[in-house]
Amino acid sequence: MTALLSSARYPAEPIAFMPGVRGQDPSAQHWLAQVTLRLRREVCWLWRERGLQGAAESAALPAPVDRALAALDLVRYERDKRSFFAEDVTARYLSERIATPAPFTGPMTRGSFGWVAHELRLEPVERFVLAMALLPSIDSAAGPVIASCLNEPARTRPTLALAQRLWDEPDDLLRCFDSAHALLRCGLLAFTPGSGWNEWQAALEVPPLVARELLFAGAALPSALEPVTPALLQPHPAAAAVGSMRAAAADSAKRDGKRDGKRDGKRGPHIVPVLGAADAPLAEWAAACAQQAGMATVQPSPALPREHLAQALTSAWLRGHAVYLHASLLGDAHAPHAASEALLPLPGLPLTLFIGMQDRSLLTRLGVSAPALVVPPLGYAERLACWREALPGGSAATLAPEFARRFRYERAAIVRIGAELAALGHEPSLDEMLALARADLDLGTLAQPVVPRFGLDELMLPAAQAGQIQELVCAMTNLTRVHYEWGAARAWGECGLAALFAGAPGTGKTMAAEALARTLGLPLYRIDLSQVVNKYIGETEKNLRRLFDAADAADLILFFDEADALFGKRTEVRDAHDRYANIEVSYLLERMERFKGLAILATNRKKDLDEAFLRRLRFVVEFPLPGVEERLRIWRSVIPENVDAADIDFGFLAQRFPLAGGHIRAIVFQACLQSAFEGAPRRLTMPALVRAVQREYDKLERANSLDQFGPYAALVASHRTPR
Repeated sequence: MTALLSSARYPAEPIAFMPGVRGQDPSAQHWLAQVTLRLRREVCWLWRERGLQGAAESAALPAPVDRALAALDLVRYERDKRSFFAEDVTARYLSERIATPAPFTGPMTRGSFGWVAHELRLEPVERFVLAMALLPSIDSAAGPVIASCLNEPARTRPTLALAQRLWDEPDDLLRCFDSAHALLRCGLLAFTPGSGWNEWQAALEVPPLVARELLFAGAALPSALEPVTPALLQPHPAAAAVGSMRAAAADSAKRDGKRDGKRDGKRGPHIVPVLGAADAPLAEWAAACAQQAGMATVQPSPALPREHLAQALTSAWLRGHAVYLHASLLGDAHAPHAASEALLPLPGLPLTLFIGMQDRSLLTRLGVSAPALVVPPLGYAERLACWREALPGGSAATLAPEFARRFRYERAAIVRIGAELAALGHEPSLDEMLALARADLDLGTLAQPVVPRFGLDELMLPAAQAGQIQELVCAMTNLTRVHYEWGAARAWGECGLAALFAGAPGTGKTMAAEALARTLGLPLYRIDLSQVVNKYIGETEKNLRRLFDAADAADLILFFDEADALFGKRTEVRDAHDRYANIEVSYLLERMERFKGLAILATNRKKDLDEAFLRRLRFVVEFPLPGVEERLRIWRSVIPENVDAADIDFGFLAQRFPLAGGHIRAIVFQACLQSAFEGAPRRLTMPALVRAVQREYDKLERANSLDQFGPYAALVASHRTPR
């Protein structure tokens, strides 16, 4: 009771220059007072030193002097300084206060200054340096005093040089601090960006979030960190990751218990990879895993600048929380020579760190060997329940099953689409619902969207091939029913369909793909082989992985033109390139089997395809050169509607020239270009078409005779290109 009355009657001694600045941690209060007292005593001495140098006395702070002269005077006035500290009334009083031992603090709150000092086994000089760096972070009045002691008015942050001058044993600074010091490794202490740790004049600081924890441990979570609500999981999915976390925590405690004063530079974050699709609840699964290991989980606020991430991680460690980070926060994880130190802000911080990612490519770069926490994608039944809630009431019952199969999104994406549908303010049409569901679909530069121009009725195919195309349409239409009502999904893994369109150039392979896309109402993407195929070993496989991962999210058609460039036969292994080329083909086989949409492979060299691909294709459609009847229909169909073709002998053209549909279209377009003079009627004539036919033969380098042109032979002879 006496102590309580005394404390109430006589306010506590100030620990900073700004009245009222105290914090809540007794250990921090003691060491901040140590810094303040030593700074006051140093200022007293500087006044005396300026007097010994002949400067006029002033009530102001000691004026700056030449820095080299000040350094030379350190030894010159050393004895005078010691005498001053012993004889001057103010200096002696400050020295007596400095000699006051640190109070016994009892149990310490995790994250406080005292807890850090105990956890990291900090020597007194290290505690002093930490407190000195902390002072200007909490005391706005400390800057000018520090500047006076540094002999530089513009520098208001302390340095190791100042700490060495204020501390009684200067050698202690040399023995304690190095580049792997625990205070630096854990982000508790930072040097000014651009200054190396060994530069005596580099400014020291304690980051603001860290300063808050050291002084007010246990306070409310800062806005820079957000709590993560754990997902409701059964114990078994996270068992391996939980065991790994507990083992890492036990190993860390064991190392701490055996420390003999030497710095442990091997400690670092315990990284738990969290693998899952985009929009999957990776953070929630990480939080559930941490909860089973006895920890809460936080994640950086989206508003937190990237350069402040390190102090947020330190703040979480001080609180004993695990942290979830998405791999996108770690910079360019796909950079070919990126090192783990460049990816992680604090590679030496002993923190449990969950890193969310969509594939394992980052793990090798981070040197991670811990078991990954794999978040499975939503199954059909779960997606169906989500879509029933997201789609408008009148459409949910009929469209939800189809949307659940065609759009394999995670819950967050489906909820977002549902909110956008509700925001329309009216009952959305099917086209509007499909457009919103596909809004996030992005295959990057690896594929280009194609706008379909043709319908199935425009295909000029023999009856057998036309029947195969109709079967393909029927199969895609019934895929949902077969997978989920008939139960084929369990055996076939919700797989989609793959078809091969084989035939000579111009026979209608691309046209058929566009017609299928229009009929099925699916987006069509043409794969850009120049972007996918890479000469560097392993890069083609990475490109294919990104392509298929993105395409698997929603029903679409992937059109591989000149597919033999990707799906060619595997070769005998002669070197590393052959081995990796075979790996790429094997990977393609595996991903083609798992692809859930419609993949169309087009080639004019079917024999060059790997036989393993052919076995896995559901449809193989041969596109032959059109016969006379098909060519006649093609010639008639490709004439623009507004063009007069009354003079055209379509029967003559179809009979005499065995050309594919693509070439016929090119001929008609060329004839139009050569006939559309200013003021000319919109009409095509036989001479214009015959000349265009000859030009097409020249372009294809195909032999032909003048006899083929019948009555137009003389016209062709006069325009034939000399060979």
